[in-house]
Amino acid sequence: MNPLLQKLNSDINVIPFDKIQSKHFIPALKESIADAHKQCEQYKKNTTIDFDHVIVELEKLGEPIDYISTIYYALYGADATKEIQEISEEFSSLITKYSNDITLDPEIFQKVKKLYEKKDSLKLTQEQMQIVETYFLDFTRNGALLNEADKNILREIDEKLSSIGLKYSKNILDATNEYELVITNKDDLDGLPETAVEEAKETAKAKGKDHAWVFTLQFPSYLPFVTYSKKANLRKEIFMAYGKRAFGGKFDNQENVLEIIALRDKRAKLLGFKNHADFVLRKRMASEPNKVLSFLDSLLLKALPAAKKEKAQLEKLKKDTEGGELNRWDVSYYSEILKKQELDFDDEVLRPYFKLENVVDGIFKVAKKLYGLDFQEVFDLPKYHADVRTFKVMDKGEYLGVFYTDFFPRETKRGGAWMTSLFDQGLFAGKVRRPHISIVCNFTKPTATKPALLTLDEVLTLFHEFGHALHGLLTKCTYRKLSGTNVYWDFVELPSQIMENWAQEKECLDLFAEHYETKEKIPADLVKKIGKNRVFLEGLGTLRQLGFSFLDMTWHMGDIPKNTDVAAFEKQILKKTDLFQAVNGTCMSTSFSHIFSGGYSAGYYSYKWAEVLDADAFEYFVEKGIFNHNVAMSFKENILEKGGTVHPMELYKKFRGQEPNVDALLRRSGLI
Repeated sequence: MNPLLQKLNSDINVIPFDKIQSKHFIPALKESIADAHKQCEQYKKNTTIDFDHVIVELEKLGEPIDYISTIYYALYGADATKEIQEISEEFSSLITKYSNDITLDPEIFQKVKKLYEKKDSLKLTQEQMQIVETYFLDFTRNGALLNEADKNILREIDEKLSSIGLKYSKNILDATNEYELVITNKDDLDGLPETAVEEAKETAKAKGKDHAWVFTLQFPSYLPFVTYSKKANLRKEIFMAYGKRAFGGKFDNQENVLEIIALRDKRAKLLGFKNHADFVLRKRMASEPNKVLSFLDSLLLKALPAAKKEKAQLEKLKKDTEGGELNRWDVSYYSEILKKQELDFDDEVLRPYFKLENVVDGIFKVAKKLYGLDFQEVFDLPKYHADVRTFKVMDKGEYLGVFYTDFFPRETKRGGAWMTSLFDQGLFAGKVRRPHISIVCNFTKPTATKPALLTLDEVLTLFHEFGHALHGLLTKCTYRKLSGTNVYWDFVELPSQIMENWAQEKECLDLFAEHYETKEKIPADLVKKIGKNRVFLEGLGTLRQLGFSFLDMTWHMGDIPKNTDVAAFEKQILKKTDLFQAVNGTCMSTSFSHIFSGGYSAGYYSYKWAEVLDADAFEYFVEKGIFNHNVAMSFKENILEKGGTVHPMELYKKFRGQEPNVDALLRRSGLI
């Protein structure tokens, strides 16, 4: 039997990764879609208008399709073999067509509409009321009110968007994998940390270049090079390569960017919205574009003076050290030198205290102290790759779900870090089932002489993604559509970003941060420096994030001509936040996966929006104690368990007792 069509009957619902092959996806998907269409005809013949029939039965139709597509897209991000990539266009087309067949079916919509209109007279729970409203909005936002001709136009747009999004992602992956900085002269390694040099040597061996060192555009390789290399010409070379990924050449994404923008705008207007940003924000806490722009401008006003001072410091340091102008490829390098001078702090000094296995054990201890959770590693669950580890998660003896980790870069994995719900919590095959949650990262790999030793940024990334994982694991909902991270997009980063705070507190670091050789706990003076590092060059850091947010919003707020110069457009938008001169030949938009293929379109601002929430929320923890049981239980019950069953501001106020205060973020950032 096709393993993707096997019935899921056990409590754990093991995903048979050991049996799934790329050849199974298309046949399984086609068979499931055909079955769903048959069931759909029976569904439409039933004239009953009640919650169980209209919503629960409708949810059942797509269960096998959701299951298959979730697994496929998880692999496309984490282990996109040539075979997985080859079927992407057909797979995506089948999914998009089926989704439109359901949301554009007038008979199905009439059922949902009638239930929506009579919902107030029914004895529905809060969650049932919310899912009825969610279904109604989903149908109307996906074309249910359009005439037949416009529905056909919408179908074409959605299929094109799906196809182009995959091409965009593939181009970035291919462009990233294509580049190598091959070093044969040992003098060219001057300044680089031992860990980075060892990894480059092992990369070279794996590529058959035994007498060289190879640096790549994978972040654990790229970042140490631009931060520590004393060779400005080589910093420039790898900086330029990173900055022009998918910008020109055989993997060029410029046309894909413009087509995605044009199609999103056309789709939004077809549905009666001003633009794509207007469409997106109607289902966000921010509610509309001007509110987002006002929020970003208010932060810009606070960050700009600090950023200008920080830039002047870096320019003076460059001038005093070697003279000349401070170039973009110099910023990370001189930032690190300035940090050593001002804070007596070097990220590399921290690495020995952040052995990956210890950090993972540390986040489990934090979850135990906060929420009473136990993570038990199991070795008999199927995996999609040898790097993956699997854990059974328990809450005071009660089974919560399965947790997967996948930490190291490879050529089949896209860059960055993310959490994936491989199996959403909620009703499936007639039973409320627990989730399967994965976090996927690209961390520093172990070498022949050292275990995987993380940077502070990598530790923060791990805590961040683990926060998303907790949101997915702790959810207690009846319906998958509302469970876990299925919340407003500008609320979804709160559970992740708040976790980063613990990783910078001594009480938490003492749980796991010990020297991998001497077993000595991280010294108190280093912990203090971590605290000071948090606000180091925060003005420039804030400007950088605001720039990304403004770029995202501007791409999605107006009519962009089809002949737009992508790099020139980007350069113009970033003027207000970028204090450094733009570098010709580079372009961020062609590799800005978050907004062009990662679901953050007109939503990148949500990182800063959620920072306000997390700063305000963590102040409450600090006030009561960072492991205070009552505060943790309130966060668990009001934020992590509720999913999207209640408006996020109501959830936040139940936890905090008040609306969030932006000053909390400004205080934490040292901007006031």
